[in-house]
Amino acid sequence: MNQEIKWRSKPDSQDYPAALSYLKLIYTEDAAKKFVARLKKTSVTNFTAKDVFRASSLSLPGVSNFHVEKDRKKIREGEKLSPILLVRDTANGRVVIADGYHRLCAVYSFDEDGVIPCRIV
Repeated sequence: MNQEIKWRSKPDSQDYPAALSYLKLIYTEDAAKKFVARLKKTSVTNFTAKDVFRASSLSLPGVSNFHVEKDRKKIREGEKLSPILLVRDTANGRVVIADGYHRLCAVYSFDEDGVIPCRIV
């Protein structure tokens, strides 16, 4: 599908509390807070959808996933998506998707080589 995917220049403000909530499940609260503080300060960089999936070791959810479909609808309607937030987990050799997993899945469903703006620490 040749669908143009539009992006915001920076993450939405609610993305950071969502990232913190998720990261606190994996890391200590202090570590999670430090990651989020760093994410807020770092600049946006780009990676392809397939590379983020490979680095995260995650799989795609079913095509009927409600949250993915919401983001697919946004793409079809030309709404801008928020960049995704990533944390390098060097101890385990992977990338943690702190916020934006469903956006990533939606983009991948349109174009696995689609470029995704990310903030990564």
